[in-house]
Amino acid sequence: MSDHSIYLSPGSSYHMIPSDPFSLLQEYVVSDQLREHCLATGAIMREVAAHQNCDPTLWWTIGVLHDIDYEIVKGDMTRHGLEGADILQRLGVSEEITEAIRRHNHHLFTDHSSPLDLALQAADSISGLIIACALVKGGAIEEVTVRTVKKKMKNKGFAAGCDRERIRIIGDMMDQDLFIEAAINGVQSIWRWPGNE
Repeated sequence: MSDHSIYLSPGSSYHMIPSDPFSLLQEYVVSDQLREHCLATGAIMREVAAHQNCDPTLWWTIGVLHDIDYEIVKGDMTRHGLEGADILQRLGVSEEITEAIRRHNHHLFTDHSSPLDLALQAADSISGLIIACALVKGGAIEEVTVRTVKKKMKNKGFAAGCDRERIRIIGDMMDQDLFIEAAINGVQSIWRWPGNE
Protein backbone atom coordinates (compact mmCIF):
# COMPACT_ATOMS: atom_id res chain seq x y z
CA MET A 1 0.00 0.00 0.00
CA SER A 2 1.32 3.46 -0.83
CA ASP A 3 2.30 6.02 1.78
CA HIS A 4 -0.59 8.39 2.54
CA SER A 5 1.17 10.38 5.25
CA ILE A 6 0.09 13.60 3.49
CA TYR A 7 -3.10 13.25 5.51
CA LEU A 8 -1.19 13.52 8.77
CA SER A 9 -0.21 16.73 10.43
CA PRO A 10 3.52 17.54 10.30
CA GLY A 11 5.45 15.82 13.08
CA SER A 12 2.84 13.15 13.73
CA SER A 13 4.21 10.00 15.30
CA TYR A 14 1.18 7.89 14.35
CA HIS A 15 2.02 7.31 10.69
CA MET A 16 -0.23 4.29 10.15
CA ILE A 17 -3.54 6.16 10.37
CA PRO A 18 -4.29 6.78 6.71
CA SER A 19 -2.72 3.55 5.43
CA ASP A 20 -4.53 1.34 7.96
CA PRO A 21 -7.46 3.17 9.57
CA PHE A 22 -9.17 -0.11 10.50
CA SER A 23 -6.33 -1.09 12.85
CA LEU A 24 -6.76 2.25 14.61
CA LEU A 25 -10.52 1.80 14.78
CA GLN A 26 -10.02 -1.58 16.46
CA GLU A 27 -8.12 0.13 19.30
CA TYR A 28 -11.23 2.14 20.20
CA VAL A 29 -14.18 0.05 18.99
CA VAL A 30 -14.89 -3.40 20.42
CA SER A 31 -18.29 -4.23 18.88
CA ASP A 32 -18.07 -6.34 15.73
CA GLN A 33 -21.34 -4.81 14.53
CA LEU A 34 -20.00 -1.26 14.86
CA ARG A 35 -16.72 -2.23 13.20
CA GLU A 36 -18.72 -3.75 10.32
CA HIS A 37 -20.76 -0.55 10.01
CA CYS A 38 -17.60 1.59 9.91
CA LEU A 39 -15.96 -0.63 7.29
CA ALA A 40 -19.11 -0.56 5.16
CA THR A 41 -19.34 3.23 5.47
CA GLY A 42 -15.70 3.54 4.45
CA ALA A 43 -16.18 1.25 1.46
CA ILE A 44 -19.19 3.28 0.30
CA MET A 45 -17.26 6.52 0.73
CA ARG A 46 -14.42 5.11 -1.38
CA GLU A 47 -16.82 4.21 -4.21
CA VAL A 48 -18.58 7.58 -4.13
CA ALA A 49 -15.25 9.44 -4.10
CA ALA A 50 -14.32 7.77 -7.37
CA HIS A 51 -17.59 8.99 -8.93
CA GLN A 52 -16.91 12.53 -7.69
CA ASN A 53 -13.26 12.67 -8.81
CA CYS A 54 -12.22 12.94 -5.17
CA ASP A 55 -9.53 11.02 -3.27
CA PRO A 56 -10.86 7.50 -2.54
CA THR A 57 -8.21 6.85 0.13
CA LEU A 58 -9.05 10.02 2.02
CA TRP A 59 -12.80 9.32 1.89
CA TRP A 60 -12.25 5.66 2.87
CA THR A 61 -10.25 6.79 5.92
CA ILE A 62 -12.96 9.23 7.01
CA GLY A 63 -15.70 6.62 6.57
CA VAL A 64 -13.84 3.96 8.55
CA LEU A 65 -12.99 6.32 11.43
CA HIS A 66 -16.23 8.33 11.61
CA ASP A 67 -17.59 6.44 14.67
CA ILE A 68 -14.25 5.92 16.46
CA ASP A 69 -15.65 7.55 19.62
CA TYR A 70 -19.13 5.99 19.64
CA GLU A 71 -18.44 3.45 22.38
CA ILE A 72 -16.36 5.92 24.39
CA VAL A 73 -19.24 8.43 24.56
CA LYS A 74 -21.73 5.57 25.02
CA GLY A 75 -23.93 6.89 22.21
CA ASP A 76 -24.19 10.39 23.74
CA MET A 77 -25.05 12.47 20.68
CA THR A 78 -24.04 15.70 22.44
CA ARG A 79 -20.42 14.41 22.42
CA HIS A 80 -20.29 12.05 19.44
CA GLY A 81 -17.99 13.22 16.66
CA LEU A 82 -16.46 15.89 18.88
CA GLU A 83 -14.61 13.29 20.96
CA GLY A 84 -13.63 11.38 17.82
CA ALA A 85 -12.12 14.50 16.28
CA ASP A 86 -10.22 15.19 19.52
CA ILE A 87 -8.81 11.65 19.61
CA LEU A 88 -7.57 11.91 16.04
CA GLN A 89 -6.23 15.44 16.51
CA ARG A 90 -4.16 14.25 19.46
CA LEU A 91 -2.71 11.56 17.20
CA GLY A 92 -1.75 14.19 14.63
CA VAL A 93 -4.36 13.44 11.97
CA SER A 94 -4.97 16.24 9.49
CA GLU A 95 -7.74 18.77 9.96
CA GLU A 96 -9.48 17.62 6.77
CA ILE A 97 -10.15 14.23 8.36
CA THR A 98 -10.84 15.39 11.91
CA GLU A 99 -13.20 18.16 10.79
CA ALA A 100 -15.26 15.78 8.63
CA ILE A 101 -15.60 13.39 11.57
CA ARG A 102 -16.48 16.21 13.99
CA ARG A 103 -19.21 17.53 11.67
CA HIS A 104 -20.81 14.22 10.70
CA ASN A 105 -23.06 14.10 13.80
CA HIS A 106 -26.31 15.38 12.30
CA HIS A 107 -27.71 16.06 15.78
CA LEU A 108 -25.09 18.78 16.23
CA PHE A 109 -24.47 19.94 12.66
CA THR A 110 -27.12 20.32 9.97
CA ASP A 111 -25.48 22.56 7.38
CA HIS A 112 -24.02 19.75 5.29
CA SER A 113 -23.34 21.03 1.78
CA SER A 114 -19.87 19.94 0.65
CA PRO A 115 -19.60 16.72 -1.38
CA LEU A 116 -17.64 15.11 1.46
CA ASP A 117 -20.24 16.03 4.09
CA LEU A 118 -23.16 14.92 1.91
CA ALA A 119 -21.48 11.63 1.05
CA LEU A 120 -20.69 10.85 4.69
CA GLN A 121 -24.26 11.57 5.78
CA ALA A 122 -25.69 9.30 3.09
CA ALA A 123 -23.06 6.55 3.43
CA ASP A 124 -23.43 6.45 7.21
CA SER A 125 -27.16 5.77 6.84
CA ILE A 126 -27.33 3.54 3.78
CA SER A 127 -24.60 1.15 5.00
CA GLY A 128 -26.96 -0.40 7.56
CA LEU A 129 -29.78 -0.62 5.04
CA ILE A 130 -27.62 -2.51 2.54
CA ILE A 131 -26.27 -4.87 5.20
CA ALA A 132 -29.84 -5.57 6.34
CA CYS A 133 -30.87 -6.28 2.73
CA ALA A 134 -28.00 -8.74 2.37
CA LEU A 135 -28.85 -10.49 5.64
CA VAL A 136 -32.46 -10.96 4.53
CA LYS A 137 -31.03 -12.73 1.48
CA GLY A 138 -28.97 -15.07 3.67
CA GLY A 139 -25.85 -12.97 3.30
CA ALA A 140 -25.93 -13.01 -0.51
CA ILE A 141 -24.81 -9.42 -1.11
CA GLU A 142 -24.63 -10.14 -4.86
CA GLU A 143 -28.43 -10.48 -4.83
CA VAL A 144 -28.92 -6.97 -3.45
CA THR A 145 -29.88 -4.60 -6.27
CA VAL A 146 -30.73 -0.92 -6.57
CA ARG A 147 -34.37 -1.96 -6.84
CA THR A 148 -34.10 -4.02 -3.63
CA VAL A 149 -32.67 -1.08 -1.69
CA LYS A 150 -35.20 1.42 -3.04
CA LYS A 151 -38.06 -0.92 -2.15
CA LYS A 152 -36.72 -1.39 1.40
CA MET A 153 -36.22 2.37 1.75
CA LYS A 154 -39.98 2.78 1.37
CA ASN A 155 -40.61 0.31 4.19
CA LYS A 156 -39.90 2.44 7.26
CA GLY A 157 -40.09 -0.59 9.54
CA PHE A 158 -37.18 -2.28 7.76
CA ALA A 159 -33.79 -1.30 9.21
CA ALA A 160 -35.65 1.43 11.06
CA GLY A 161 -32.45 2.99 12.40
CA CYS A 162 -31.38 4.00 8.89
CA ASP A 163 -32.38 7.62 8.37
CA ARG A 164 -33.91 7.80 4.89
CA GLU A 165 -33.70 11.60 4.78
CA ARG A 166 -29.94 11.46 5.27
CA ILE A 167 -29.72 9.08 2.31
CA ARG A 168 -31.86 11.33 0.12
CA ILE A 169 -29.60 14.36 0.56
CA ILE A 170 -27.14 12.67 -1.79
CA GLY A 171 -29.44 13.91 -4.56
CA ASP A 172 -27.83 17.33 -4.07
CA MET A 173 -24.61 15.99 -5.62
CA MET A 174 -25.36 12.84 -7.62
CA ASP A 175 -28.16 10.69 -8.98
CA GLN A 176 -29.69 8.60 -6.20
CA ASP A 177 -29.72 5.36 -8.21
CA LEU A 178 -26.05 5.84 -9.07
CA PHE A 179 -25.30 6.41 -5.39
CA ILE A 180 -27.19 3.28 -4.33
CA GLU A 181 -25.35 1.24 -6.96
CA ALA A 182 -22.00 2.63 -5.75
CA ALA A 183 -23.00 1.89 -2.15
CA ILE A 184 -23.88 -1.73 -2.97
CA ASN A 185 -20.57 -2.14 -4.81
CA GLY A 186 -18.73 -0.66 -1.85
CA VAL A 187 -20.31 -3.02 0.68
CA GLN A 188 -19.76 -5.95 -1.67
CA SER A 189 -16.04 -5.10 -1.87
CA ILE A 190 -15.57 -5.73 1.88
CA TRP A 191 -18.37 -8.24 2.53
CA ARG A 192 -17.49 -11.40 4.44
CA TRP A 193 -20.19 -13.92 5.23
CA PRO A 194 -19.73 -17.54 6.36
CA GLY A 195 -19.42 -19.68 3.26
CA ASN A 196 -18.70 -16.69 0.99
CA GLU A 197 -15.09 -15.99 1.99
